[in-house]
Amino acid sequence: MSTKIHIKASKLHKWLALIIGAQLLLWFVSGSIMSIVPIETVRSEHLVSREAEPVRNIGGLVSPGAIGAEIDGPIRSLRYRMLLGLPVAEAIDMEDKTYLFDGLTGKLRGPIGKKEALNIAEKAWIDGQPNFTSVAKINQNSIEYRGALPAWQVSTIDDVRIFIPLATGDISAVRSTTWRFYDFFWSLHIMDWKNHENFNSWWLIAFALGGVLMSVSGLTLLVKRWPLKRLRRKNAS
Repeated sequence: MSTKIHIKASKLHKWLALIIGAQLLLWFVSGSIMSIVPIETVRSEHLVSREAEPVRNIGGLVSPGAIGAEIDGPIRSLRYRMLLGLPVAEAIDMEDKTYLFDGLTGKLRGPIGKKEALNIAEKAWIDGQPNFTSVAKINQNSIEYRGALPAWQVSTIDDVRIFIPLATGDISAVRSTTWRFYDFFWSLHIMDWKNHENFNSWWLIAFALGGVLMSVSGLTLLVKRWPLKRLRRKNAS
């Protein structure tokens, strides 16, 4: 019986090592790379500032009550901030719909325009002089952007892309070559090669359980092949 367990554990460990081993190597490599690259660099915080400029003089701002009267239903959140040098009030209702108001008059603003999006990107750029090449409107999510839609995509000559939702005018994402490099290894790490976001996939669960079985079978072989145990059997014989 002991010999059969040893043989079965040996076969199981061999096949699991062949199947799981390659993914284990990818986990180690991708995990190491993601640990080495600073997350601030991945987010391009050295290139673009996403911090909202606070309103300095709050005395003349429109009241929350006036903002609430313009929205059909209760407000879940309200914040005042600066947008291109002017105060705005950003309100979100219970259905997560965003409204942007003039912070002084309380008048509902229209969607952020193409020129405004370019000005927002230029003002947020902190690494020298930006070289923007295009401003395009996007209406569907992709691997690079999964935020509020529609949004403006402002691109530079170095293929840095800044995403600005039309409803808010804030910078919701920045994508660069470093981010794409990081995201590639992230997809390998979580085994979601298509969307790069699901870390509960059956592939990941199956290979994780396979790694556990490989460890158990390896420990079984270690116990069966323990040098001291074999030495005692040899001396006893």
